[in-house]
Amino acid sequence: MSKETILVVEDEEDIQELLRFNLSREGYQVETAGTGEEALRRVKSRPDLMVLDLMLPGIDGLEVCRLVRAEKELRTVPILMLTAKGEEADVVAGLELGADDYLTKPFSPRVLLARIKALLRRSHPPDAQNDATLKAQGLAIDQSRREVTLEGAPLVLTTGEFDLLFFLARRPGRVYTRQQIMDGLHGQEYAVTERAVDVQIAGLRKKMGAAGNLIQTVRGVGYRFTES
Repeated sequence: MSKETILVVEDEEDIQELLRFNLSREGYQVETAGTGEEALRRVKSRPDLMVLDLMLPGIDGLEVCRLVRAEKELRTVPILMLTAKGEEADVVAGLELGADDYLTKPFSPRVLLARIKALLRRSHPPDAQNDATLKAQGLAIDQSRREVTLEGAPLVLTTGEFDLLFFLARRPGRVYTRQQIMDGLHGQEYAVTERAVDVQIAGLRKKMGAAGNLIQTVRGVGYRFTES
């Protein structure tokens, strides 16, 4: 059975070919786009994941990310953004627009593949085993289906937002530092700025509305999920 389809959006031909080669060798179906406009056309086929360079001619990667997340049927497509600058502002802007993960250039193909596999694994529900649903103040988090409802209405979250919410909610009352959150979600030695974690928390709270108060800030430490 063929593996998932990955859309690679990269205008530099040598990097695009490098990505295509490594992903194809792993068995993935690879589609490519060299501009933001082409990416927006190709993403309509709903690939399983998009690798998105931020520095694109025409419509840039940040705008592509924003437009993709604005489409209801595309909101859950995992987005791994690539940035040449590696600056906090780029990372924060991408996360604010709904990107799930990021990697700075130059990058190791091995690390890229690991990030992609992790994102795909998290975005696809497990075959069966854990049917537990976490509930608090009208919020219901179904781990097996990776679905969240608020007062019975679906809450559309990105892969990263779901993982963050479930990570905090599964141990209510426990306080996590920002680094512990990133280690728990991505593994150790994951380069991230504290601001990036704060941005993802802020975006999640915004989507949760009044229920956003379930995620509490512990000043000088980090965050915790409370049931009350």
